[in-house]
Amino acid sequence: MKKFDKVSELTRNTLALVLAGGEGSRLKELTQWRAKPAVPFGGKYRIIDFVLSNCVNSDIRRIGVLTQYKSHSLIRHIQRAWSFMRYEVGEFVELLPAQQRLGKEWYQGTANALYQNLDILRRHNPEYVLVLGGDHIYAMDYRDMIATHAASGADVTVGCVEVPRMEATGFGVMSVNNDLRVTRFTEKPADPEAIPGKPDKALASMGIYIFSPQFLFDKLIEDHDDPHSSKDFGKDIIPSLIANSHVQAYPFVDDHGEPGYWRDVGTLASYWNANMDLCSITPELNLYNEDWPIWTYQAQMPPAKFAFDDEGRRGAAIDSMVSAGCILSGSRVKRSIVFSGCFLHSYSFIKDSVILPQVDIGRDCRITKAIIDKSCVIAPGTIIGEDRAEDEKRFYVDENGIVLVTPDMLGQHLHMVR
Repeated sequence: MKKFDKVSELTRNTLALVLAGGEGSRLKELTQWRAKPAVPFGGKYRIIDFVLSNCVNSDIRRIGVLTQYKSHSLIRHIQRAWSFMRYEVGEFVELLPAQQRLGKEWYQGTANALYQNLDILRRHNPEYVLVLGGDHIYAMDYRDMIATHAASGADVTVGCVEVPRMEATGFGVMSVNNDLRVTRFTEKPADPEAIPGKPDKALASMGIYIFSPQFLFDKLIEDHDDPHSSKDFGKDIIPSLIANSHVQAYPFVDDHGEPGYWRDVGTLASYWNANMDLCSITPELNLYNEDWPIWTYQAQMPPAKFAFDDEGRRGAAIDSMVSAGCILSGSRVKRSIVFSGCFLHSYSFIKDSVILPQVDIGRDCRITKAIIDKSCVIAPGTIIGEDRAEDEKRFYVDENGIVLVTPDMLGQHLHMVR
C-alpha cells in the first residue's frame, strides 16, 4: 500500500476529541459571557475554528467537541459553522456537553471529561484517539504526527513546540533524550530543562496527545480511581505514564524545520499579541493559504466601506485587517483588527487595537492598544489607552497596558450571549 493510502487509512480511523470546556478566566471579562474557545479572533473567526480546521484539512472527519463553561455561543457557532459534515459517510462534529452522565458532577478536569464519555468513545471504535485543546491558534497538519505515532509503537505521542527556555515557565515542559522519548514531564517549571544540544530552548506541550484507545481507556479509569488526582491530562495522566510507558515527543515544525507558529491565547496579552501578529506584512500564520483554509461561520454582509477623502477626515486602514460589513466613515485605523459590522465615525483614530464585532465608535475618539468587546458603543470624544490612571477608573488594564473594554464597563448591560 502506498504511504498516502496508509496515512489516509489512519486518519479515517482516528477520532479527534477537542477539549473546549475551559473557563478562560485569565482573559478576564472577555469570557464573562462566553467560553474561551468561542472568543472571536482574527477578524472573522472564533478560536475553536483553528483546531477544527486543522482536523478537517488533515482528513480527520470524526470529531467530538467537549463543552461545559457558558457554552451556548460556542455550541451555536459550531452548529452554524460545522454542520456541513455528513454523518452518512462517517463524518461528524459531535457536541459532548457536560451531562452529569456518571453521578451529579460536571467535568472535573480534562481527563475526567473524557472519562465521563467513555461509552461514547467506545461506540465509535477508533483505531487512534487524538486529544486536542480547543483554545490555541495554529495551523498544523496532524497526518504526519499520526503516522509517526503509528510507526513508533509509542503508547502516547505528545505534540510539542520549541520555545525559548525561560519562556516555557507557563507551559508543561517535556524533558527528552536524543530519540525524543520523554523522560520527564513538568507542569510550569521555574527552571525548564533544555533540549539536548540546545541549551537555550525547551519543549513545551501543545496539549495534543495521540493514544491507542484501550491504553487511553485504561489510564482514564486508573486516574478516575485515584483519589489524589486532579483529573487533568497535563498534571496527572501524562506524568504518570513516563516511568512505565513509552511516551514520545513530536516537535511541531514548519516546512523549513523551524518551530511552527502556535500560540496559547489564554491571557489578554497573548490574545492581543496573536491578533497583532496578523497585521504584519508577512505574518507567520498565513490566513491566505488556499491549501489550508480556516473554516468558520460568517453572516452575509456587504464589503467593508471606506468613506470620505478630506484632510483630517479620511476613511483609511494601514497594516490592518477590516472585515465585511464595516464602515470607516472618515476614521483612520492603523495596525488593528476590525471585526465584522463595525461603524467607525469621522475624525476617530484607532491604533494597535482589536475591535470585536458590531462595535460603534463615535466621532473624535482616540483608541490605542485596546481590546473592545462585541457590541460596545463608544461615546464621541472618548480617549482610551493614553492615560492609564483614567483608563483604570472605568476599564480593565493589564500589566502590559492593554485596555479591555466591555459593554458592562460602559454601563451598557446587554445580558446577551456573545
